Order: sequence, then structure tokens, then C-alpha cells
Amino acid sequence: MRYKTAFIILIFIAAGLTGVATRCFYLQYYKADYYSEISAKAQRTGFLEKPRRGAILDCKGKILAASYKVDTVFAEPNAIIDLKKTAKDVSAIIGIGPVEISKLILTGRNPGYAPILIDAKLTDEQRKQLLKIDGIGIESGWKRFYPLGNAAVHAVGFVGTEQEGLAGLELKYNKQLSGSIGRSSFFADAARRPVRLGKYESFAEDGSDIITTIDSTIQEFTHSALLKQFKAFEAESAVALVMDPCSGAILSMVSLPDFDPTNLKDVDAKSLGNHILCDPYEPGSIFKPVVAAWGLETGSINPDDSIFCENGHYSGKGFGTIGEYHDGGYGTLTISEILAHSSNIGMAKIGQKMGAAKLHEGVKLFGFGRKTGIDLPGEEPGVVWNLNHWTGYSIARVPFGHEISVTAIQMACAYCTIANGGRTIKPHIVKAIVRNAGKKVELIEPSPTSSYVISGKTAQWLVSKAMVDVVKIGTGKSAALQNWQVWGKTGTANIANAGGTYDEQNYVASFIGGAPVDNPAIVVTVSIRKPNKSLGKGYAGGAVAAPVAKEILEKTLTYLKIEKLKKEE
Repeated sequence: MRYKTAFIILIFIAAGLTGVATRCFYLQYYKADYYSEISAKAQRTGFLEKPRRGAILDCKGKILAASYKVDTVFAEPNAIIDLKKTAKDVSAIIGIGPVEISKLILTGRNPGYAPILIDAKLTDEQRKQLLKIDGIGIESGWKRFYPLGNAAVHAVGFVGTEQEGLAGLELKYNKQLSGSIGRSSFFADAARRPVRLGKYESFAEDGSDIITTIDSTIQEFTHSALLKQFKAFEAESAVALVMDPCSGAILSMVSLPDFDPTNLKDVDAKSLGNHILCDPYEPGSIFKPVVAAWGLETGSINPDDSIFCENGHYSGKGFGTIGEYHDGGYGTLTISEILAHSSNIGMAKIGQKMGAAKLHEGVKLFGFGRKTGIDLPGEEPGVVWNLNHWTGYSIARVPFGHEISVTAIQMACAYCTIANGGRTIKPHIVKAIVRNAGKKVELIEPSPTSSYVISGKTAQWLVSKAMVDVVKIGTGKSAALQNWQVWGKTGTANIANAGGTYDEQNYVASFIGGAPVDNPAIVVTVSIRKPNKSLGKGYAGGAVAAPVAKEILEKTLTYLKIEKLKKEE
């Protein structure tokens, strides 16, 4: 019996040992890779290195947006043994009271991470001292700053909390600016603290820098002049744009209201949009030179023609009744005088002389009804109804800027075409992308176009005669300068309501023009929406927008050292 019992026990022991051996064999050979991977994960910790986001620079290399390194000092509450001592040690290094540090650690929601100091600029010595304290760590990152602040926010844009572009150039060129993240691994101790380097999977690559056509000085001229008038007239919104009419380069771009790109917490949603690109409106009288140009080009009218303007009242079957802004209207006016005095009736008759098909063709050729293709996000195409939807009202209304919806950038481009001798331009705001710390430069300026909408002769007459008269004797006198001959056109546009009627109390006051006459260096566009009429200061383009354009023109032409008019002796 005794031997039998021993034998049974030996059998159980042998079976157990066989099971253990089988299990060991299974783990050793069949599950080796699985447990090796788990072991490696326990021994290693990953590290992501965030690249520097590329800078955005103006045409002269001044910073419009750039990133600087910041540190976040944090605690790992679970790893802190003596909170009082830890808080005291940290306080001596970063200058925050120990009581406040203790409170931040104790009230943190994450037992493994409690931020103490955010976006700090630590010295190397401070970093070294902090990393000697158990339970305290440092997390480095990047913070974006914008030297021009509000003044260039709609052109440059801004980034979110993850340093991703959300608007403007920051969004349009986010991929180029972002760079690529670096990945590496370290051997870690039980507390997950790095002990030694494991391997680099990839190195961080900083983002590319963007060189723009913006000139910071002109941008500040533009912002200052527009903001002053925007506030003085208690307007709803306002835009101003300065362009090189020969190349299409944007020298400045301002949209109001604006905001601080580094503080988006309380920004009104209406302030976020760039009104130059995303806010189509009926242009009113600033559209008249475009129609006159096409009328001249097609031979529908001649510069020496005279048109009877019906003394301020024009009506007929199929096009309704048309009046004038000026009480009493006008009698017979030349084409130049129609533009100088901004006669609606004169322009309506020019439209009728052209006819629907010809007028529609000219409007489309000048680029209306489609996006300009500017290298910024959010552009709207505006509205030009198909020809089969046009009526007698359209033929008589479009010539003075009704029944059509445009953006400020479209209007600026149309005037640049006229200033450029009839040759079209493509608006752009970026000159080059610089990669690899300047080792590779990609020029992205559009090549000059050979497409002409109107002849040089037509364009020259409009600039040197018709639109000079607007400034000399017409509605644009407030834009006149002593040292340069300014040309341009005012506009006081009714605001269309959703129901097809017009707001008779509010207007968009505009002026578009340039200087000098012989070889226009710049084209300036200014539009101010809903200036407060009750202030008694006026609301027309000549009173509200032209003075802004004058200030921008004078400061910019002086800054660019454009040759002044020779004084008669």
C-alpha cells in the first residue's frame, strides 16, 4: 500500500513537471516574439520631437509670423514623495510660491501630469536644476508670435493650439510650414524616465519659410489709415488693399474688424473672415470705368461722344426708372464727364448701346463671376447671372454696379488691368518658399500674362483722362495729392437685401485708384461698409473712402520714392 501511494505521487509529480516543461516550451518557442515585444515596450519609451514651424516673412525679410521655443514645467503627482519639499525646491528655481505650486499639483485632474508653469522661457541652468527633482519634468514646444499683431491678421492668418494653420497664409501653406515630426526611443527605468538612447526612427525637419509680397511698412500705413476712418464713421466693416498693377503683387491687405491672432478666446465670428475675399457686394459706381472701358474697346462708344442724361430722370419700357445721386441730374455729358460726375443714366445708356451679349462678355472677360485664384483660402467668386437670365433691367443696371456681386479683390484686379495697359494680372501674396535653411528656394510668383482685355490706347485714356477728371473736377477730389497726379473712381453703393430690394439707409462707400498717371506704381482699393449716416459726416465714397486712399497713396508713394510732379516755374 505504501509503495502504491508513493507511485501515485510520483506520477502526479511527473505529470506536473511535464506540464511545466510543456508550458515553458510553449512560452520559449511559440510565444517568444510576443513576450519580447511586451518586454521591449516596458523597457523603452517613445519620444516625439516637434519641428519648428516655418516663418512667414515680408518682401524685405521682416518677420510676419514665427515660432519660438517654450517650456512647460509639470509635476507627476504619483511620483512625488515629499510634496512640501518638492514645492519648495521648484519655487526656488522658477519663482512661483510653494503654496501655489502645491495647490496646482494637488488639484490636477491627471495623477500623472499636473502643469505648473506654461509657455515659459527657461534657461539651461533652470532646466538642469528642475530635472534633478524627482516627480518634476519639462515639456518643450513651440509658440507662434506675430509682430504686426492685428494689422496683418487676415493676410497672415493664425494657428490653433496644436500649431496647425487655421486661416490666411498659415492655412494655405500649412503643409509647407509644418515640417515633419522626429521620432526616437529610449531605454527607460521603472518610473518611465529615460536612461539611455535606444534609436532614432526619424529626425525632426523644420518647416519651410514663406516669403510674401507684403511690405510691413505699407501694411501699417494701410491699417492705420483705414482703422482711423472705420472708427470715425462707426462702420460695420472696412477693407483696404494695395497692389502692384504690373505684377499683381499684394503689398498690403487689411480687413476690419480685426483681432489679436494670439488670443482667439473672445473673437467675434464676424471678425474672422477676410472681407476682401469672402464678402461679395454690389459695387456701385466703382464698376463704371470697367463698363466704359469695354464700351470704348468694342466701339459702342467713342471718347468724344456726348450722351443726354435726361436731367436726372430716365424711364422706359423694359428697364424701369433710373435716377441720379445728384439732385437735378445732368443734361448732356461727354463720356469723361459721365465718369467724373458718376452719372447713372449716362452709364445705363452706354449699356443699352452695347446690348446684353456684348456687355455680358466684357464683364466676364474682366474676371467677374469667378475666383481670381489668389493664393489665400476662402475666396468667393461673386455673382454674374448667365446671359439668358439678363433682362432690360440688367442692361441698364449692371453698368452702374447693380445686379452684379463682386469682391474687393476682383475690383482691385480689374483696375490693375486698366492701369497695366489693358493686360490682365493674377493677384498673389507669396514670392517664394525657402527650404532646408535657405539651401533650396522655390519661386512661385506667377509668370507675366500676355492676355489683353482692352487695348493700351483705351486703358491710357481711362487712366490719364477720364479717371483723372474724377479726381480733378468730379467726385474724387478728396483723393487728390499735390506731388502726384492721382486717378480713380468713387462709389456709393446701395446694399442689396435678401428679398430683392435695397437698403435705403446704408451704403458701401468706396474709392479705387492709383498714381502716378504716366506709370502707375500702385493701385489702392478702399471700401467701407455702412458708415453711420446719423453722424452727419457724409456717407458717399468721396467723403468716406477717398480720404483713406489719399493717405495710403501719399505715404506709400513717399516711402517707395516715386518721382514727384515737377512744379511749374
